Amino acid sequence: MSLSNIFAISGSAMSAQTVRLNTVASNMANVDSVASSADQTYRARKPVFSQMINDNMRKHGWNRALKDESGAGIGVKVDAIVESDAPLQPRYEPDHPMANEEGYVFYPNVNPIEEMADMMSASRSFQTNVEIMNSAKSMMQKMLMLGQS
Repeated sequence: MSLSNIFAISGSAMSAQTVRLNTVASNMANVDSVASSADQTYRARKPVFSQMINDNMRKHGWNRALKDESGAGIGVKVDAIVESDAPLQPRYEPDHPMANEEGYVFYPNVNPIEEMADMMSASRSFQTNVEIMNSAKSMMQKMLMLGQS
């Protein structure tokens, strides 16, 4: 792996963590939203990540070796953003303006504690990738300085 590939790999990871932070923000923004039916209720969303492998490596049969032995790739990508299938929270609130005929209001399946942990994990991962990029930049600068002595 070339030192310059580090920037692309860390950049893709930072992009993926940005998507993760955005989904957490969306979930937290809708934690108290209500609906009168289960079909209209907001459902928590989670991003699904996968490893990107160089197409050139796949052509030459390297994908099996890369996945099984070293786990090396060229970055991470967001495959999809999926809705959680956790049960919604119906509450009996007959005086609520959004209550259905039976008096129930449906709240989303967003767990604020889980979302906060997800947010902390995503921001720490983003921060780690920034530090990786700074370290790679510093190493490249030091390599250039070798020729000046």
